[in-house]
Amino acid sequence: MVQVALRPVEDRDLDTLFELMRDPESVRMAAFIARDPDDREAFDLHMTRLRNSPDLILRAVTGDGRFLGTIGRFFVDGDAEITYWIDRSVWGRGIASRALALFLDMVEVRPLYARAASDNLGSLRVLQKAGFSVIGTETAYASARGAEIEETVLRLGSLSGS
Repeated sequence: MVQVALRPVEDRDLDTLFELMRDPESVRMAAFIARDPDDREAFDLHMTRLRNSPDLILRAVTGDGRFLGTIGRFFVDGDAEITYWIDRSVWGRGIASRALALFLDMVEVRPLYARAASDNLGSLRVLQKAGFSVIGTETAYASARGAEIEETVLRLGSLSGS
């Protein structure tokens, strides 16, 4: 079993993360992505903002010491939301589930929300396995697909389970 760990995102991670976030199948599944995943200048600017934001928690996900993606918590209209991006080469191996469990132990804000394209069954399974419950769906424009799609909204209640 791969030893999954979280650590701060480092400069040395950015080239790999940029490549991971350009993978066509990953982009299609994520659906809600940067306008142009090939724009390195926009990526670097975005990552600088994220890494310097006092309201955001961003961690590198590693497996056996190898960088495999990121996981983070941010706020939208006062609601805490979680996001993650995992290297497609390790999908289906429990990496996202273990990273999310570690992250949830670290982040005490509840409720915590998550969103995924409704056809992204793998991500929805990861979130539900971690205790997130589906609270609804919304239709939103997904730039990766060039169309409006259904997005599932999930919620993780209080630390005591409510």
